[in-house]
Amino acid sequence: MTNDEIIKLKQENERLRRAIDELSILNDIATAINTTMTVEQLIDLIVRKCINLLKVEQAVVMLLDETKIDDPFQTMIRRADRTSRIMPIKLDTQLTGWMLKHEKPLVINDFAKDDRFQKVVDDFFPIRSLLSVPLITQNRMIGQLTVFNKALTSVFTSDDERLLSIIATQSAQVIENARLQEEEHNLQLITKDFEVAREIQVNLLPKENPQFPGFDIAGKSIPAKFVGGDCFDFISVNDNRLAVSLGDVSGKGLSAALLMANLQASIRAQTLINSMPKKCLEKCNRLLYDSTDSEKYATHFYAILDNRKNQICYANAGHNRPILFGKNKPPIQLETAGLMLSIFKDHEYEQSEVCLDPGDLLLIYSDGITEAMTVQDEEYGEQRLTQFVETVKYKSAHEVIDLILNDVKSFVKGHPQSDDMTMIVIKNVN
Repeated sequence: MTNDEIIKLKQENERLRRAIDELSILNDIATAINTTMTVEQLIDLIVRKCINLLKVEQAVVMLLDETKIDDPFQTMIRRADRTSRIMPIKLDTQLTGWMLKHEKPLVINDFAKDDRFQKVVDDFFPIRSLLSVPLITQNRMIGQLTVFNKALTSVFTSDDERLLSIIATQSAQVIENARLQEEEHNLQLITKDFEVAREIQVNLLPKENPQFPGFDIAGKSIPAKFVGGDCFDFISVNDNRLAVSLGDVSGKGLSAALLMANLQASIRAQTLINSMPKKCLEKCNRLLYDSTDSEKYATHFYAILDNRKNQICYANAGHNRPILFGKNKPPIQLETAGLMLSIFKDHEYEQSEVCLDPGDLLLIYSDGITEAMTVQDEEYGEQRLTQFVETVKYKSAHEVIDLILNDVKSFVKGHPQSDDMTMIVIKNVN
């Protein structure tokens, strides 16, 4: 065998070895599609394979986060066979900017002679050469794959560019699929957390309507989301006195629900200590003020119903004014009210008494009822609520609540509920 034949045979063997290596890494990436590997595990696999196959000192995958305008690329995995070698921060920024603008492979075999990145090169600059290719899936760039410092020849060839582009093409879809799976998994976990939170909140509400001699009482709360910022409660003081409360915390969702749970616990504790409505709200106001930031507040109506006097003693912290419907007299609003909770630490509240004569009905409600809107932004409103209750006030307490909710639903004509809806109805049946 001649020298030329030996050289050709060696070249052919090298070509075959390289082809086997290429097929191996592509097979590993393809196999990863059907695994449960995380995004980081997939990227780590790709980076390690690229270092070994292309004989480079370092490789990095950076993924695009479109929500971060100032710094959209986030380094996911960076590996090197020499840990002292790191990519300079300034190059990180310029390189990602170039890739975002051009979305095509970038080859630099001599940084000292490349005018595009001269501002980042100095005597201590550790990068001699680089090859960077975009990660593109469904015509959208999701990141970049970059290798640095060719270990043997110091030159990245067209074959290197072709191979890394193939790896990037296959990797992009695999990475995106894994990322979407992780997002779906995280969403499922969040949904499960919300379901648990909803179950806890439901358990904090009264399990059943109170049996209070001489009165028919019912309450109901429908959150706009999984959990809500509205709450109502019935707390027995003694055989003849029942505490009734209904509150609405600013905001919606989990944060509002947590704050409402805190407020509800405070109301219950203060009821056992001091059942005077004004004192109860004043103490809860201080507790809420000390435990929340200035942007959080709550409205709350708190009352003590006395069935010996047929009287309700109440205080109102900025809540919708309850409406009293008389058996043979026009409806009136309970006028006494004060500031919302958690606005001023030492605010003093007023309390008043009102009689509930036989046949009278008191409606306590949150603004989710009156502010329910149609698609045309028309509100249900206090006037419509008052007029409707006048027509159904002879019904039982729970029937009145259900009829109001049905009327609101009919009014909005399928428009999504935007706020929690909560009501208590107290009816004197003596």
